[in-house]
Amino acid sequence: MLKAAVVGVNNIGRIHCQNYVMNPDTELVCVCDLDEERARSIANQYGVMAYTDMQTMLHNEEIDIVSIATAGEENGGHHYAPAIMAIEAGKDVLVEKPISNHIGEAREMVRLAAEKNVRLACNLNHRFVPSAYKGRELIDKGALGTLLFINMKLAIKNQKEMTPWFHLRALHPHSIDVMRYFGGDIQRVQAFLTQAPGRTSWSTASINLEFSSGAVGHLTGSYDMSMRHPIEHCEVAGDKGRFIIDNVYENFTFYPHESDELVVLRNSIMTGVGSFHETFKNRLDHFISQVKGGVDPSQVDASGYDALACQEVIEAAIRSHRENGAVIEVPPVKKTVVK
Repeated sequence: MLKAAVVGVNNIGRIHCQNYVMNPDTELVCVCDLDEERARSIANQYGVMAYTDMQTMLHNEEIDIVSIATAGEENGGHHYAPAIMAIEAGKDVLVEKPISNHIGEAREMVRLAAEKNVRLACNLNHRFVPSAYKGRELIDKGALGTLLFINMKLAIKNQKEMTPWFHLRALHPHSIDVMRYFGGDIQRVQAFLTQAPGRTSWSTASINLEFSSGAVGHLTGSYDMSMRHPIEHCEVAGDKGRFIIDNVYENFTFYPHESDELVVLRNSIMTGVGSFHETFKNRLDHFISQVKGGVDPSQVDASGYDALACQEVIEAAIRSHRENGAVIEVPPVKKTVVK
């Protein structure tokens, strides 16, 4: 049984704890949080050790997996230091998104994980649903033909005003990861951002993308919508067919070009994804299975490499906006950095 620790146990970290307890292949052995009362509360709930100092935790405990669910500026500002500590200690790491809101830190995390030959993964949970698996399966077997375009929308309500770039850096690792999951690397972007009334952050975005394959795409994102609405829509099209995913996992439809017979995958209320929080379970369970199965660090799904590639796209989009909508080349993330 794999032994797991969770660093940062407010909100999302609690979901990590719960899933490690529920998974038959893991044992939650300890938690760590700078807030001692919070750490002790969660530790008492699950009957595990509580720490406020991560180095002490790593020294005292036998741990296989460390989840990093700390907060910080733009939700990623405090991921770097604990992730580096865990990687240096030789632990497999699952970090919340964004991998880091500082691109230099993100690059260093991926580089060090490769050097230490440990598994570094990111909680890019929107791809860990049956609808995304089906889309990837159809692409892989050639049912869509040559990919031509990918359109994505991710829009929720979040009134926080952390920084001008909070919306892009905190939310869109998810949407860009889904687009990359289906379309591969993104090589150029052009971004136009706007602010809703009364906001100081760039809370709504329209981003044009060009994939390395030659396919094109578009991302619409917003923190100015309602949580009552469907939050996500994805359309992937090739020269033989296209598919649409509505609201992350609720509905999937494949439209072949030369047939009136559709492939429809619906989310059953009895056997499907019961709630959005189950996507966290799907993601953690998948990482646990890859660690237990001895998957090579370079083959980890939704890896640190993937998370870094998403952040490179986001930083290029920010630069595009700053340069009045200029087309910006996305720095390539070389797969060779991961052993």
